[in-house]
Amino acid sequence: MSPLETLRRMHHLAGWPLLTASFMARLPISMSLIGLLTLVTGATGSVAAGGAVTGAFALGETVGGPVIARFADRHGQRRPLLVMSLVDAVLIALLVAAVLAGYGLPVLAGLAALAGLCLPQVAPMARTRWVVLIRRRGDRGVERERSLAAAMSVEGVLDEAAFVLGPALVGVLTVLVSPTASVLGAAVLIGVFGTVFALHPTAPPGSAPVRGRGGRIAVPALLVLTVPMFCQGLFFGGMSTGVTAFAAESGYGDLSGLMYAVMGASSAVAGLLMASLPAGFTLTSRARVAAGALFLLSLPLYLPHGAATLALAVFVLGAAIGPHLVTLFALVERAAPASRLSQSMAIVLSSLILGQALGSAVAGTLADAHGYQGAFALATLGGLVSLLVTVAVMRTRWYGRSPEAGEAPGSGGAADIPPHGSDTGNIRR
Repeated sequence: MSPLETLRRMHHLAGWPLLTASFMARLPISMSLIGLLTLVTGATGSVAAGGAVTGAFALGETVGGPVIARFADRHGQRRPLLVMSLVDAVLIALLVAAVLAGYGLPVLAGLAALAGLCLPQVAPMARTRWVVLIRRRGDRGVERERSLAAAMSVEGVLDEAAFVLGPALVGVLTVLVSPTASVLGAAVLIGVFGTVFALHPTAPPGSAPVRGRGGRIAVPALLVLTVPMFCQGLFFGGMSTGVTAFAAESGYGDLSGLMYAVMGASSAVAGLLMASLPAGFTLTSRARVAAGALFLLSLPLYLPHGAATLALAVFVLGAAIGPHLVTLFALVERAAPASRLSQSMAIVLSSLILGQALGSAVAGTLADAHGYQGAFALATLGGLVSLLVTVAVMRTRWYGRSPEAGEAPGSGGAADIPPHGSDTGNIRR
């Protein structure tokens, strides 16, 4: 399946409005982090203060994400998404006002943590929607696996695009208007497109809790996935810091954004191509190969580089990122109980956020002590640990269940979503 065929398959499932809304609603996540760092640093004159505020925001998201997602699993996505989108937009605006008013760091960090806590969980809930829609279509066997692979591939691309374009948009708004405009712009996007995403007809209803083993998420199959996802976060933290440090050392500070965009482009294409892999290439095997590629393709980063050769090395390395992320989320779909799919997705995603926040902090110290290659060492470590875990701990049998196993009417699975083109209206509107 080519990248274009993958996109067509997703359009056929729900249409471009859902894809557009989910992308625009997740853009503010990266915008908020970079925008707050720029705004607080400029207002206080302290990079440490800016880092503390953005760290509080990321920590709040890590804690609040699974809680919001669990509420959505129980009561449906529409209500928590709608409420949190509007509340979070207000909280971010209040945080900006507090920065401009000169409030102290404890107040700013507290507001940032609260804003992160209330951040709507668009990415995990979007993945849940695609899974539920595919189950509702009734596809079986290879066709079903292709649709799921396409969904996870496209979601990975949307995450990558948001991660690359968000900071770029912050930079444009900061230069053309002000740092304040970039953060307020993120608040507007959250309020508007979070609401659009919440009200889209594909929002699944809630489900009754499943008692016993069928409703548990504290199982090895899910818990083990938090480790490679945390390692992916370490990888991101090391790469972003290393690229920035290289650009600063070379005297071309603007190169960092371009190099990161190059890595994001190859990652996005590779992620889309995952939908074309044969069904016999199991998800656990894909996870091991992708983790191994993360590790091995990071080794050329330690060679002597100019800007052009490092950009090439980063471009090649990006081809491992998309497959790694896409495969891990596909494994979550296999392992998660139908009644707690959004929460399972959010927990694994929180591991990524936590890893990235920690990775950025540690990589900064390594870059100061050992140069840009010191920061890259953290990226290599993330790939190595992910490889070791997927090879030594992950078991293929954990993810081999029938996709419909454990689903029942009212479980929040296929039976709860109206048919495509039913009385509820065409879901592509």
